[in-house]
Amino acid sequence: MQNSEALALTAVLLATAGDLAKRINDGVVARGFEGRPAYGFAFVRLAPDGATVTELAAHLGVTKQAASQLVDEIVRKGYAERRPHPGDARARLVVLTERGWACTRAAEEAAAEVVAGWVELLGEGGVGVLRDHLARIAPYGRIRPAW
Repeated sequence: MQNSEALALTAVLLATAGDLAKRINDGVVARGFEGRPAYGFAFVRLAPDGATVTELAAHLGVTKQAASQLVDEIVRKGYAERRPHPGDARARLVVLTERGWACTRAAEEAAAEVVAGWVELLGEGGVGVLRDHLARIAPYGRIRPAW
């Protein structure tokens, strides 16, 4: 593959990922939740059992201060709450509230709508092949932002 072809491939992959994140966020907002894509990346780490600010910072690839500010924001908006950590009296566990779980379900619905559009373009089989090929090269683990 020529460098120009590799660059073109990376451009369409990044554009698709950016469009996907935007459209999921737009769908979440349309369903009555306020937020931004960073919330979704945080919610992935907080579900299902919660996380400390330190664990969230490591997951997001940001400083503890930045993660703490994000937690303050999602707590203020009712998406999460701080609880005593069951295994460490010095730490606090950040867990999703019912509103946070509802926002997560709204994101799943929005993602399904986006993928339905892809099925219209590529067909069910084409989307399946795309998913399988991307799964072979994608890193494993929880979804993380690529700031």
